Amino acid sequence: MTPAPLAERLRVPSGPLFFPVTAYGPDGSLDLDTFRAHIRRGIDAGAAAVFACCGTGEFHALTPEEFETCVAAAVEETAGRVPVVAGAGYGTALAVRYARLAHAAGADGLLAMPPYLVIAGQEGLLRHYREVAAATPLPVIVYQRDNAAFTPETVVGLARTDGIIGLKDGLGDLDLMQRIVSAVRTEVPGDFLYFNGLPTAEQTQLAYAAIGVTLYSSAVFCFAPEIALAFHRALATGDESTAHRLLDGFYRPFVELRAQGRGYAVSLVKAGVRLRGLDVGEVRPPLHEPGEDHVKQLAQLIERGYALLEEDA
Repeated sequence: MTPAPLAERLRVPSGPLFFPVTAYGPDGSLDLDTFRAHIRRGIDAGAAAVFACCGTGEFHALTPEEFETCVAAAVEETAGRVPVVAGAGYGTALAVRYARLAHAAGADGLLAMPPYLVIAGQEGLLRHYREVAAATPLPVIVYQRDNAAFTPETVVGLARTDGIIGLKDGLGDLDLMQRIVSAVRTEVPGDFLYFNGLPTAEQTQLAYAAIGVTLYSSAVFCFAPEIALAFHRALATGDESTAHRLLDGFYRPFVELRAQGRGYAVSLVKAGVRLRGLDVGEVRPPLHEPGEDHVKQLAQLIERGYALLEEDA
């Protein structure tokens, strides 16, 4: 684990938050050499943190043994240069198990995914995440999306829980997020972290930043780090012209392409990594590969994105 507290290192990141894909070989087994290469490329490109085996990394498709192996590999490749945050999810017992595996593998923190399938009440959700947080010394970021949607009062309870340092939002309800930020600011003064966790978060980050949510995940960084870095710098410096040009010319068309298929938030990203020369393999079922025409459109879109950077230069 890296020595500095996770919250301190994430509060003002030096670059995008990197959510790597998990690499598989032709037979579908883990390809650790390629996974390590993917991690190295991301760090060398300027990632501020590595979120390993999370949504983009197909957490759902990994066995516990594969999960621990991948997290350990990410920790080894980062060598303390940036923090490593690992996913943890399913029911409470399994989420605790994954948390402990991540701790054993040397991770710096956890991204607590929604519980498996069940639609739980607020009391049960709070208990679930408190048990995950109590299982290890690792700081926890709770991921709000799908069946894990919180009231402001519940997030206040999360913020008061030892070990829980932040909330990642994948719902996209800005009214709810504004009320959450306001409630926590009022009831639990401090530095609770908030992340925009929507797919292709850059598309909505200007709106999130307006309510105080300045951190966001970047799947685009996996396959087009220079584009993601340019957008990140534009936000940090208030360069609206560059931000808008990248939104209009790259991110909006990418989001529209992503909407053409279920699961494309992962499989289209993985296709992008392959297009840029690193064979990370296909996605595992139940996800499926994007169609040939969609991959061609993605290749053209990547070219367009890099052309926009040249115009800026």
